[in-house]
Order: sequence, then structure tokens, then C-alpha cells
Amino acid sequence: MPNVRIPTPLRKLTEGKEEVACAGATVRAVFDDLDRQHPGIKARICDDAGGVRKFINVFANEEDIRFLQNLDTPVGDKDEISIVPAIAGGRDVDVEPAAR
Repeated sequence: MPNVRIPTPLRKLTEGKEEVACAGATVRAVFDDLDRQHPGIKARICDDAGGVRKFINVFANEEDIRFLQNLDTPVGDKDEISIVPAIAGGRDVDVEPAAR
């Protein structure tokens, strides 16, 4: 069974587990099984259209699935899927109040 690495912010949905073994031949099927085991987690990973949310990165064996077959990327029993929230940076903000 493929192993899914769970990021810290989502571990509250997996009873604190860092990794969850899930059945499935594709990333999509693995996420379906992950959601069966831990209801509600897939909604945090995928948007309403069923695609991976904009600020979530998913890697299958350290390769970004966006450059593979996305959620239809095949996975094997010994594969590892990592869910990685994107780190968004902000622009520099002027700390001085604007002159009026």
C-alpha cells in the first residue's frame, strides 16, 4: 500500500498520524481511501472541482504530480505520496504610516 505523508496542519484529521497507508493505484484513488479512513481530509487537499488546491503541492516519490499525470499519476505499493502546503511569501510592506 502506498504511504501518504501528512503535513502537520492536517494531522488533526488523522489522529496525529504522520503517515497513513492507503490503498489505490493512482494518487486520486489513494486520496479517496485516505478520505474514507479520515473523513474530511480530501476536502482540505482538493477543491470543489476535484483538483489539487492551489496552495497544496503533492509529490509522488519526490516528483511533483503536476509534471506527471496529476491525480491520475500511477502509484505502487511501496510508493510514498507527500502532501506539502505551499509556503506563500508576502511583499515588503512599508511600516511607516503614509504621509497625508
